[in-house]
Amino acid sequence: MSQHTKEVFYGLYNDEEDLIHAIKEANAQHLDIMDVYTPFPVHGLDKVMHLEESRLHIAGFIFGSIGLLTAFGFMTWVFTRDWPIIFGGKPYWSVPAFIPITFELTVLFAAIGMVVSFYTVCGLGPGVSNPILDERITDDKFCIAFETTDADLGALQAFFKKTGAGEVHTKTI
Repeated sequence: MSQHTKEVFYGLYNDEEDLIHAIKEANAQHLDIMDVYTPFPVHGLDKVMHLEESRLHIAGFIFGSIGLLTAFGFMTWVFTRDWPIIFGGKPYWSVPAFIPITFELTVLFAAIGMVVSFYTVCGLGPGVSNPILDERITDDKFCIAFETTDADLGALQAFFKKTGAGEVHTKTI
């Protein structure tokens, strides 16, 4: 397995407002942001980073539909072909009796399908090791990270100084 290492230059900010202003400045300077790390969701961050809306809800609808068809189809087959028994005078094919199980399998398939889809798209799962730039990013610091070369290090240092980064570090991941 080949490992790709890269040099990351990152700055730590103490406040989410400073982070938002720094991202706007990076966009104005046409700097290529590798990633932004925050300890909690920051309102408006996706907009200033020009991120597209997630399509996870489409996957949820598709997996939920598969669950609905599986439950309804299986119960239809069982109660009309494989094991037709009349329960309390109800007909073989009693749609209202199928609704609770159909709902439960719809929710189950949608939930499991969305989790698997999310983990697959994000590259998460068993055996995956994600590098940590700084332990404080998960606690109280906000971070903008750039993949660097020696040529653009000076421009990035000037950027972090201008935007008020509390600390600036370099790390190989």
